[in-house]
Amino acid sequence: MGRSRRLALVQLSVSAVALGAVVWWASRQSMPALPSAASIPAIVGALGLYAVASILRGERWMRLVRQGGVPCGRRDAYALTTVGYMGNNALPARAGDLLKSFLTARRAGAAQADVLGILVAERLLDVAALALLFAGLVTTLRLPVGIPGWMLVVVGIALVAAAAVAVVVTRHSTHGARLRELARVLGAPTRRLWSRQGAALLLTSVAVWLVEGSVYAVLGDVASVHLSLLDGLYIMALANLVALVPAAPGYVGTFDAAIILGLGLVATASRPQQLAYVLLVRFVLFIPITLVGLVALVVRYGGLRSAMAMRARLASP
Repeated sequence: MGRSRRLALVQLSVSAVALGAVVWWASRQSMPALPSAASIPAIVGALGLYAVASILRGERWMRLVRQGGVPCGRRDAYALTTVGYMGNNALPARAGDLLKSFLTARRAGAAQADVLGILVAERLLDVAALALLFAGLVTTLRLPVGIPGWMLVVVGIALVAAAAVAVVVTRHSTHGARLRELARVLGAPTRRLWSRQGAALLLTSVAVWLVEGSVYAVLGDVASVHLSLLDGLYIMALANLVALVPAAPGYVGTFDAAIILGLGLVATASRPQQLAYVLLVRFVLFIPITLVGLVALVVRYGGLRSAMAMRARLASP
């Protein structure tokens, strides 16, 4: 079994377990009521806020790409951001990120490795911003971590041990030398973040997640659950940190379980209200941007088949 198939199997297994738990939980609850007409303004407001967050992400991508010396127009940056989210929501193995990077490189005539390094820098900015927000909420406001502390310690030790083993095993091998060269190329955009521009990009990333957290807070009222902005930020940060775990397209199962967990930790809500809240968050955060990204991919970039064919030609010797 190839590496990609093993990774896909792990992702599907994680999602299957999490989704099975969510479905079992939902099957034991009363069906939630549909939002009333009075809730439409709040839903529209949540969609508007998520549009603002998406625009900020597009602006950040443009500035990251330009910082790497790669030309990128604002329209392309915004459109490719929606294409990336569409791919992550609909394709396995976070293929949307790779699709965004490939299309950016193709439009700019840049090396794919350079743009992949920019993608790594963007993801690290997201992780840093989410970690800062989550740590601030947990420590300052004494909100619960959501997972046992010993689990965080185990994960941290495992990551450090895996990195140490990788360094030792590949230190004197040809394969290790190639990996170190790849890491150097991919890490160059991240090293450029240690600058004033990098600090501005981190602030932009924090702003992205603050706006997205407000979406979670607004949707609480639609589901008849009282959530403050801080509660919404907490649920958002927890859900997106859990979404880093390998899972099926759209983070099926893991994302939903994290929202239910976070909601139960910061608010008093009945089970039907929790289920309604999960469905609302899913709708606002996943459906519109997936449709917009699909339209952008077809109209502006020739569709998925064209993009994959071009990628195969570039990868062939």
